[in-house]
Amino acid sequence: MKSNQKKVWITVAAVAVIAVLMCAVYFIFMPQGTPGAKTIGITVVMADASEKEYTLHTDQEFLRGALEEENLIAGTESEFGLFVTKVAGVEVNAANEEWWCFTKDGEMVMTGVDTTPVADNDHFEITLTVGYDAA
Repeated sequence: MKSNQKKVWITVAAVAVIAVLMCAVYFIFMPQGTPGAKTIGITVVMADASEKEYTLHTDQEFLRGALEEENLIAGTESEFGLFVTKVAGVEVNAANEEWWCFTKDGEMVMTGVDTTPVADNDHFEITLTVGYDAA
């Protein structure tokens, strides 16, 4: 019986060590914002392909803060951060499978607005996309 208990404790300890290491790696390599003043460009693309350009001057280190300073986005909080449902006053219609796609220089952003760092002269596109399989 003691052999089984020892194996269980070793397994629990190993899982705990792995979890701590994974957290450490995440915090070391997580996206880092750039402090200080910066200018970023935003292009909002509507479903009809019309575009509106914005130039933002901000000290924010992450995209959410910069966009919220200008009241460009709104949404609902989730365990993953802000789920953007409204951009430049236009709200998505979930019944039509509409959603906002965020790209940086044409490449899809793989982080949420809360954790997408911004640097001086970055350019982002926010596109109203129809169809959940459009990504």
